[in-house]
Amino acid sequence: MKRTSLEGDPCPVARALDAIGDWWSLMIIRDAFDGLSRFGEFQKSLGLAKNILAARLRTLTAAGILAVEAAPDGGAYHRYVLTERGRGLFLVMVALRQWGEATFYAPGEPHSTMRDAATGEEVKRLALEAADGRRLGPDDVMIRRV
Repeated sequence: MKRTSLEGDPCPVARALDAIGDWWSLMIIRDAFDGLSRFGEFQKSLGLAKNILAARLRTLTAAGILAVEAAPDGGAYHRYVLTERGRGLFLVMVALRQWGEATFYAPGEPHSTMRDAATGEEVKRLALEAADGRRLGPDDVMIRRV
């Protein structure tokens, strides 16, 4: 089935999802934030078929989320690195992680945790705040449509 492009959609969520594509792409982005950069590393981590992985990497590169660079050791291989646009997904990935932790684990069930590299402390939960510092929830915001 041919995918419909949402590139010109007036909704920022639709445009973002058009660039990301699917959940495999988010897993690739997760791995890139974790320091993976080579095709084989992504394949080993995800267990994804080569053709599917290659297609997702092409999509993420075309969207400007990943860039292809020569290997730093001068070898024949290249690596995929997050661009500034890709690094902009950091808060999205943290929000997904924290939502997953809060929603899909039983109390006390072990899982990976995100910690401050400088202190080792667990990272505080993300919160949306108004300009005056108030915490905002879904009922506290509105979308102004074009």
